[in-house]
Parts: sequence; C-alpha cells; structure tokens
Amino acid sequence: MTSQVREGRPGTGGSSVRRGQDRPGGRRGPAAQLRRRLGRADLRAVPESRRALRELLRHWGRPGRSEIAELLTSELVTNALVHTDREAVLTATVGPRRLRVEVRDFVAREPRPCVPGAGDGTHGRGLVLLESLADQWGVRPHAVGKAVWFELGADAA
Repeated sequence: MTSQVREGRPGTGGSSVRRGQDRPGGRRGPAAQLRRRLGRADLRAVPESRRALRELLRHWGRPGRSEIAELLTSELVTNALVHTDREAVLTATVGPRRLRVEVRDFVAREPRPCVPGAGDGTHGRGLVLLESLADQWGVRPHAVGKAVWFELGADAA
C-alpha cells in the first residue's frame, strides 16, 4: 500500500555519486547517493538516469525492486522535463533497507494524478504507477519549485 506525504525543504546540485550520506528516514550510516542535473527538456536524461540508478542499485534489494525503482524514476524525470520546460535535479539515496528518489523542478505547480483514457497512449500514467508501486511518495514544496519523491523498501514484495 502506498502513502502520499507532503513536506518542505530545498536542495540542488551537480552530477555525482557519494557514499556514507544520511540514509532515507534521517538515519546515519552506509548509504550511497546519486545526484544529477537534468537539462531543460532533454529527454535523453531519462535513459541516462535509469542507467545511473541501475548502477547505484546493482547489489540492492530483492529481485525486481531495482526495476521498479528504475521505472518510477523514469516517470518522475519525464514528468519534470515534459511538464515544466525547465531544468530538474535527480537525487537518489540508497541505504541497506530503503531507497529514496527525488526529482526537483523549479515550477511550483503540483502534479495531479489523472485517470488515463484509452486514447491517451502513454500519457497520464506516471503518478498512477507511483501510487501503485511506491511504498511512500509525496510532494515537497520549495521556495522555487517542488520535489516529487518516492521511497521503496529493499525487502518489500
């Protein structure tokens, strides 16, 4: 079951992977972090983000968990780039038990889940997938823009 949460706080940065950061949920310990700046309307960032996340999650979680994380990350990245026409920042923090992925954009408008119609092709499914597959997800407002995030447990079925 998924829960949606709203919070507040800023953060941006360049492209990097770090180890030993705060783990999701505020706990300290061995964690790795991917941080990537996504260019304005650059949809090449979607497969590049998936590849970088796949590498970060190479030895994490039960079978299938990293594939779900890749799918949800590509949905968040796509939504940020298509619906804002601005840059975005992807941050993924992975610890032994939990993964948190956040995509920050610089437009205040909150995403709204919609029910995709038969003629919509692939549009309108991102937040529906997030709602069904993430353990938790939410929107965190910033002074400029927002961050949409999700969390997955490593051991969830």
